[in-house]
Amino acid sequence: MRIFTKVGRPGQPEPVAIGPDGRVYVGTNQQQRGDARAPSRIFRFDRIGRPAGDFELRGQNLEEDHGIQGLAFDGRGLLYVLDRAARDRVVVLNPRTGAQRDYAEFPDVPSCGTAGRTTDCSASTVDRGAAPNFGAFAPDGTLYVTDIEQALIWRVPPGGGRAQVWFTDRRLESPFGPNGIQLMGDRRTLMFAVTGTNPSAGGAPGSGALYKLPIAAGGGPGELQEHWRSRPLDGPDGFALARSGRAYLALAGSSQLVVITPEGDEQARVPASQLENDRRDVPFDGPASVAFLGRSALVSNQSFPRGEQANWAVFDVFTGEDGLPLYRPLIGRARLRLVLSGRRGRRCFHGRIRATVRGPERRLAARAEFRRGGRRVARDARRPLSKIVDNGRHAGRSHTHVARVRVRYSGGGLAVLKKRYRVCASRPSRSRPSAAGARARPRRPWSARPRARRRGRARTPAA
Repeated sequence: MRIFTKVGRPGQPEPVAIGPDGRVYVGTNQQQRGDARAPSRIFRFDRIGRPAGDFELRGQNLEEDHGIQGLAFDGRGLLYVLDRAARDRVVVLNPRTGAQRDYAEFPDVPSCGTAGRTTDCSASTVDRGAAPNFGAFAPDGTLYVTDIEQALIWRVPPGGGRAQVWFTDRRLESPFGPNGIQLMGDRRTLMFAVTGTNPSAGGAPGSGALYKLPIAAGGGPGELQEHWRSRPLDGPDGFALARSGRAYLALAGSSQLVVITPEGDEQARVPASQLENDRRDVPFDGPASVAFLGRSALVSNQSFPRGEQANWAVFDVFTGEDGLPLYRPLIGRARLRLVLSGRRGRRCFHGRIRATVRGPERRLAARAEFRRGGRRVARDARRPLSKIVDNGRHAGRSHTHVARVRVRYSGGGLAVLKKRYRVCASRPSRSRPSAAGARARPRRPWSARPRARRRGRARTPAA
């Protein structure tokens, strides 16, 4: 374990995300700690921890508590920032230009018991305000966001807008409830952490848990399953999943990183004891978020509630295994099109047909996948005249084809482009067929053929 980088003011680093370019993004979550009067910032670092710029989050009310709780990338490489402030929202940040815009807002929903209803409410007994904490994308572009105070999980529809209550349960009620969240390898199950479970609903006092929650075929929540239960005062926070299914979970209360097997058993803790932690120059102090960079787990050191500036850092913990890739959907329609070219008649193509991926997002496209001759071929989608379409032909008649191209964005998104085109009928062969039943003319041997003539006269042998 080593220090990956230190984080400057306003301090309190919490969320960590890895961009499609391999750079590391770290958000600050002051919440009455650090420089609480300053706007929250997102720091960017290269793969070895050197500073590579930063972004100031605009639109925060600096007179109220504010801070960035979560970060997530989509398929275009846009960064979705969870801003927990006076106006709880999701902000979309373009790391290339620095442009920002609001994507979604989170309303304050009442307690189900107080409001006398079962939908669009919280199962908590105490009416608290919205507190979005961490988000995870699903394949259809839905963003699922945990709410640390309202005992629920929000659903933000693809394209943004007003968040809706997707799941709520009394077992999640706590002053520090649902926290980190990630889509599992089956792409149909959410795993999320709860910092403190509800003792009145079967939870142990002071202990947290990891839960699994399937996404049903209709899009609703399945049955909540407990995956792992923490020790008292561990304080589970953010986590990251490896390809093996292991969970690397930050424990903000005990200042440790715990490794949990796919079966839900505890495998190891780093550091192993408080004594070992105290011997470090920069100890684990309220670790909050985990993200995989190669075979290392990057762990943010938030130092909450102490607020020690010397401990604001990101640790690099070597795990020896790769992280599970996060799903990064393409939000909205792809701004790409397929252009066909080649030798063309009035209404159809003759011979080989080529295709080019064009449009304002071509610079974001990485690879184009298509089928040719029964096999899948990949080309660089940013090159002009990529050989994408084959020229299958039906003898004697023209026919219509549909070119289908799968374009993969550098940010991880996938777009399918389609173009209908017509292939001209192939021309009949000019070779004269032999008559049915006719005897084939025998081919004379070379020695029996007439000698070559020059200038119209036959060559005669010398006497």
